[in-house]
Amino acid sequence: MSMTPPPGWYRDPSYPLVERWWDGTAWTEHRRQPEAPAPAVAQPQPAGSGSRRAKAVTLTVAAVVLVAAIVTGAVVVLGQGDGGSDAAAKAASATPSASGTRSPSPTASASEPSADDPSVVVDELNGITLPLPDGWTRADRLAEDDLLMVTPGTYDCPGDPGLCRHGRVFSSTVTSNDEKSPKALAQKDIKAAADSVYDRDVLDNRPYRGITSHEVVKSGSVAVGGRAGYFVRWRVRTGVGPGGYVESLAFPASTGSQSLVMVRFAFDAGADGPSLSDMDRITKGIRPVDDAATGGGVGSSIGPGQ
Repeated sequence: MSMTPPPGWYRDPSYPLVERWWDGTAWTEHRRQPEAPAPAVAQPQPAGSGSRRAKAVTLTVAAVVLVAAIVTGAVVVLGQGDGGSDAAAKAASATPSASGTRSPSPTASASEPSADDPSVVVDELNGITLPLPDGWTRADRLAEDDLLMVTPGTYDCPGDPGLCRHGRVFSSTVTSNDEKSPKALAQKDIKAAADSVYDRDVLDNRPYRGITSHEVVKSGSVAVGGRAGYFVRWRVRTGVGPGGYVESLAFPASTGSQSLVMVRFAFDAGADGPSLSDMDRITKGIRPVDDAATGGGVGSSIGPGQ
């Protein structure tokens, strides 16, 4: 009988000094420093149930250890003959981890995207990948927070001195509020998304001399990586320059605590800006890191309970 722990934080089998999130079936890439252990609180139980449960847990753990010892012994014996190394490798991959579950293999499966795949950008924190459109580049060497991809090259901002880009895509985990509705979150975020690019930058400069007006050009429900999300897209006009298009896309993460994820798009308008179809293409191509077949996009069906 296998014992699968519920989702939660457990000691990382590959690095016990930190805790790692177990989503109930597999390890995610979310890690944290161990918290100070809380004092144990006795739970009310029927008379005699505590001792029986303790004995059952002890016997189960002993059984797991015994099975591991038997398997290891068999590998040692088989290893003395032909094919011993193959048997040892198979047995090692089946050995339970310290948490009582099978540790994920360190080698990614063929269906899982690699960080070296030039066609995608991997957001490890939120457990998703995003397609990298033609003509775009990863932003992993740029200093802006949460920036995932950009159009290559820069130009002199038309307002305050500085360097601007024609296209940017950001991704972040929403932790600043308790909002659980992707629709409500996207509707609240869109102004901040527009202001952060076309009003004032992180240095409090005004690269486009501020936003003079905006209009909603598109909004609605959308399936993102098999999850129910929502997006709002604005067309903004600025004091100088052609203005641009900004979108806030909110959806639940597919791993860890399943907090809401916010993806922001900022595309310059005009002939030099990227095609708006790239927004839809990126949204449709978002995938969970462990399920390259699960896609989405506007009009895609959303499963029950999602």
